[in-house]
Amino acid sequence: MTIRALFFGHYRDIVPSGEWELTLDAPATVADAATALAASEPRLADLLSRTRVAVGADFATAETPLKDGDELAFLPPMSGG
Repeated sequence: MTIRALFFGHYRDIVPSGEWELTLDAPATVADAATALAASEPRLADLLSRTRVAVGADFATAETPLKDGDELAFLPPMSGG
């Protein structure tokens, strides 16, 4: 299956285009996608521990199943005042 991973905030320093196409074996979960991304780019290893994740327009957990064509967004915590 093919998933489109979108990156926001400081993850854009790691993935300047803001997106990464990822091929996973089915069945796959958000955790599987994060593991595959971290294997390709170790600076993404904290994706699940410090990031809100959305599949499509809905927030997701590590156990959320993915399907072919899903868009997976990684939204780091915001700071500021």
